[in-house]
Amino acid sequence: MKGKEITKNYIYNLLYQILIIILPIITTPYLSRVLGAEKLGIYGYTVSIVTYFTLFASMGIARYGQREIAYVQNDREKRSKIFWELNIIRLLTTIIAVIIFYFTFCIKGEYNTYYKILILELIAITLDISWFFQGIEDFKKVVIRNIIIKIISVALIFLLIKSQDDLLIYFIIYVVSNFVGNGSLWINVNKYINKFKIDLKDLKLHIKPLISLFIPQIATSIYTVLDKTMLGLLAEDISEVGFYEQAQKIVKVALTFVTTMSIVMMPRISNTYAQGNNEKIKSYMNKSFRFNWLLGIPIMFGIIATAEKMVPWFLGQGYEKVTILMKFTSPVIIFIAFSTTIGSQYLISIKKQNVHTISVLSGAISNVILNFILIPKFSAIGATIGTVFAELLIVFIEIVYITTKKYTQLSDIFNNIWKYLVSGISMYIVVKITVNNMEISILSTIIQVISGMFVYCLGLIILKDDFLMSIINKFGIKRKEN
Repeated sequence: MKGKEITKNYIYNLLYQILIIILPIITTPYLSRVLGAEKLGIYGYTVSIVTYFTLFASMGIARYGQREIAYVQNDREKRSKIFWELNIIRLLTTIIAVIIFYFTFCIKGEYNTYYKILILELIAITLDISWFFQGIEDFKKVVIRNIIIKIISVALIFLLIKSQDDLLIYFIIYVVSNFVGNGSLWINVNKYINKFKIDLKDLKLHIKPLISLFIPQIATSIYTVLDKTMLGLLAEDISEVGFYEQAQKIVKVALTFVTTMSIVMMPRISNTYAQGNNEKIKSYMNKSFRFNWLLGIPIMFGIIATAEKMVPWFLGQGYEKVTILMKFTSPVIIFIAFSTTIGSQYLISIKKQNVHTISVLSGAISNVILNFILIPKFSAIGATIGTVFAELLIVFIEIVYITTKKYTQLSDIFNNIWKYLVSGISMYIVVKITVNNMEISILSTIIQVISGMFVYCLGLIILKDDFLMSIINKFGIKRKEN
């Protein structure tokens, strides 16, 4: 696939990620006011529980399947064989997960009604074949499906959720939208695969590599999901889960701008690796590093600069603590961007997932230890500190490995970082001064964002950043051609 098609896939994913950013901007202020922090805390806690079972049901198939399909994306017979084998494995793991989840959480308990609804979320995992379309680098179908389902679910939220008593309806919208969305991809799948007779002996060949990818997936959930579980158990107020989830949600939504590139590049690097073109892989990686700095630094400083003016109007009264949590969380923008690029985009693609597993396990263990120490004393702030440290440790281990093994050099990773830092700090200063005396409102936040983008881009242009200039020139040439 040429650069033009990679760009097209990135644009498709970026459009979807922008939608993911816009929709919470619309729904979060409404839900935070209608449901309140306590109800959102219940939602976050129960969903965190079912997430462990969905992880087991999926068994790392999304990453593994995407990679394996990418290796044979031009061979219809081979990709059909892989497709059906992985779906049979996932059907079996889903059945096991549903049975255990039902008898553990759904028979009795304070939140058993919500857990019964979440069973549909587990079943929806069996239907998810987005990994297949990502493997053949056909991102359009996945993106269009997700956009339609997201818009419908948002409309239902505004139509049906009117008070705190409607939390049950919110759960139903959540699980049904995922179920319908996953199922819709099966409509056109016959165009890409053949019917295939499966030999159960061949299923065993997938078990070991699936487990090797399943372990880091479980470990990742420890510091992305267990935080909410531990907050619900260790913090005195369930509202702390709501505060934590809102802060994480806002920061992670901003992060999607950066991680979109890795989603697109993973199948491309996997296919390039299968062809043995290591120089091309290195070129892809270096561009990804620069892309992370280009977007990650301004997003991090932007969150720190805008949080105080944004949270009060965005979430409403009673969410003041989210401002502090957002500032503490902001560094994960950089850490996750690079761990995604190195781990998911590169190490998994070249079958070095064991290194990724070690790094993620190390981060998960450190996160659990810090949670036990910090959550009882500092509640959501303690969980945030644990998460930030875990992400830093993960990316540190991965950088040490790829530089020690000469896959890349530190100079490639930190190429021209000073330009992005200078521009980012300048942006932060200007943004704070610009709205320092303005009232809290959506207008002040808009002014902050626009002025910040202008100052940051101007700074890089003055410093003659070649990466930004190449992007500007590339789009300039395309416009002239059109």
